[in-house]
Amino acid sequence: METNRRSFLIGSAYLASLLLGRRAAGVWVEGRGGREQVLVNIETRRRLGRIPADFIGLGYEISSVARPGLLSARNGTYLQLVRGLGASGVLRVGGNTSDYSSYASQGQAVSEPRATVVNDANLRELGAFLMATGWKLIWGLNLGSSNEQQAVEESRAVAATAKDRLLAFEIGNEPDLFGRGTGHRPESYSYNDYLNEYRRYKSAIRAELRSAPFAGPDAAADTDWVTRFAADEGNDLKLLTHHYYRECANPASNLDKLLHPDPKLAPELEELRAASAASHVPYRICETNSFCGGGKPGVSDTFGAALWVLDFMFVLASARAAGVNIETGVNQLGFISSYSPIRDDEHGTISARPEYYGMLAFAQANQGQRVSLNYDSAGVNLTAYAVLSDENRLSVTIVNKDAVRDADVSIATDVRFHQASAMRLAAPALNSKSGVTLAGSVVTPEGKWKPKIVERLPGRSGKWEIGLPAGSAAIVKLEA
Repeated sequence: METNRRSFLIGSAYLASLLLGRRAAGVWVEGRGGREQVLVNIETRRRLGRIPADFIGLGYEISSVARPGLLSARNGTYLQLVRGLGASGVLRVGGNTSDYSSYASQGQAVSEPRATVVNDANLRELGAFLMATGWKLIWGLNLGSSNEQQAVEESRAVAATAKDRLLAFEIGNEPDLFGRGTGHRPESYSYNDYLNEYRRYKSAIRAELRSAPFAGPDAAADTDWVTRFAADEGNDLKLLTHHYYRECANPASNLDKLLHPDPKLAPELEELRAASAASHVPYRICETNSFCGGGKPGVSDTFGAALWVLDFMFVLASARAAGVNIETGVNQLGFISSYSPIRDDEHGTISARPEYYGMLAFAQANQGQRVSLNYDSAGVNLTAYAVLSDENRLSVTIVNKDAVRDADVSIATDVRFHQASAMRLAAPALNSKSGVTLAGSVVTPEGKWKPKIVERLPGRSGKWEIGLPAGSAAIVKLEA
């Protein structure tokens, strides 16, 4: 394999590398590394699997639910931002705070990292929010306290308010860390200990809710727990669940690291895919973002993270994940996460941050069947993905995460398309925290977005051509 010229297939779990740099937003400016020619060949007849309609998701600490008015149908801006990501999706409520939380039907709501209290009023707000968005819910129950009766009461209340929007309950958050790090259990705590507790909780809940759906094991790092759980509980699960972060935020957590390949990601996804295939249970990355602990300021809240999340979501789809929940909001340490795609400043202002634009771009291009493509990136840190809709419209997403190399991209297909257009994801620089646009448009203070600049692409010799500056992305739409 050549050092600087590699061919990629869309089915691979690939994260390209990138160095921090500056590029003009949506304007072709010659990069310091010059312009490279990239040919993308697409085989629309080779179908690789449908991306689920509810693939996109958001993740919350349970402490967010205890904040009245946040996840509420009356919170118009927040409601619009979630709707903007799709007519169906999944909210996952859990996180580290869930194993310190409690449910009190008529109690006072409390939003604290280790003392959250959720009441019926909170749950009614959440239920109305789910109905207004059309999204479903994964709800994490407290295993850390070993209080089965409270879990039964809480699950009954959640099921009553979520109704048919309830996708699954999880029992415990990151139980593979219970014996090392969280202190919920002794150091000797093992997978078998967890399985016994899970089954005990499940039986108690099913005694009250006979059709209660479950997901798990919600592992943080031990993918082997997912494989074993799939074998032990696969005949009674909605989802296999796992978490992923590049690493926990530290002084060495930078954009260069975030966008270089993570050695652990590809084998982890392959193990999850194999467990899913063997058990016939879909798997979901139900908690994820750039760096755990709320992200790294100056990295997780920049345009570079928008390019990362757009590519990362396609990487998961290519690895046959059923979906992904991108963490947002207040984290388990009690402060607003740098990585939040939707930022609530806790003073009444809600806004779309850079990562939201990456998710929004994915939402424009993920409806339908993944189809095969191959290309030689010519040394550019560039990835491409293709999705064919049921109406025979082809969406090609191209992400150029190179700091210096621009690309002249030609798209060739095995069937004829009559016209092509493009929407660009751009910003003044990779480290920009503002000025991000999709199709030349920003998300309004009311949470709305509509494309402003849609470029008509030239076609030559049966190929469609687009110039893609370093540090930008584009969604190309081909019409038959």
